[in-house]
Amino acid sequence: MRKAAAVPLSLLGLGVAGLGYASVVERNWFRLRRFDVPVLDPGQRPVRILQISDLHLTPGRTRLINWVRSLDALEPDLVVNTGDTLAHPDAIPAYLRAVEPLLSRPGLFVYGSNDLYAPTPKNPLRYLWRSSRGDRRQHIPNLPWNELGASMTAAGWLDMNNTTARIKVADLDVAVGGIHDSHINRDRYDEIAGPAPADADLRLGVMHSPEPRNMSRFAEDGYQLLLAGHTHGGQLCIPFYGALVTNCGIDRARVKGLHRHESAWLHVSAGLGTSPYAPARFSCPPEATLLTLVPRRPTRT
Repeated sequence: MRKAAAVPLSLLGLGVAGLGYASVVERNWFRLRRFDVPVLDPGQRPVRILQISDLHLTPGRTRLINWVRSLDALEPDLVVNTGDTLAHPDAIPAYLRAVEPLLSRPGLFVYGSNDLYAPTPKNPLRYLWRSSRGDRRQHIPNLPWNELGASMTAAGWLDMNNTTARIKVADLDVAVGGIHDSHINRDRYDEIAGPAPADADLRLGVMHSPEPRNMSRFAEDGYQLLLAGHTHGGQLCIPFYGALVTNCGIDRARVKGLHRHESAWLHVSAGLGTSPYAPARFSCPPEATLLTLVPRRPTRT
């Protein structure tokens, strides 16, 4: 019987080093991305939106908690949390400490699946060849999503799960439409469907998972800027190639960052955390984003 070839020690060492880098270094290498988004009318003052997403918090993530606290120094005019905040039933105090300085600012939020259902052990590499849609084993929420939402609404942030609202942001009158997480079939776009208010200075659509069917409906209804998370930017990426998967219906080219979707601008956050059962990132550092809304260039005649 032929013996299996031994793995060279050099390759084994590289694998261990790569895993250590992905799980210890890059996972905690938080960064701020900045984009200018030309959606305002000429003459309007720029407005700053801070988007945070996919924290997947457990009580011991001290570095992440302190880094999120530091974002208040950016003085955002609006804070948007696009979901998957929790990864542990005792994580709400950690989250409230993280966002404490930001809660005094205007804010809004939607839920992701991991705000309702705790992560479960699974082969983390399975993420590379299939979507996690349908993986949920629990049928009754086992994370304190109600308490999470109540803590934010008590501070004045708006719960935008399958609803619409108007909010004052700096000098802007903003019309917001939001949906719950399509990844667990809780999105109900029909409940917010219809033309967004034409008299608003900005029409903002918010969701957790960037599913094209919902993004197209937002665009058709006149929303100018769409915010989403969920993808983790691919989480495990290949340098100079990018994400292998998106874990939803969006294409790999738009797995993170600022892009167009039909008539709307779309920003997908790569998020700040990971599942505690897949605590690694490679070539995709955790991030928050400061979106500066600026006037559109005048159309030439």
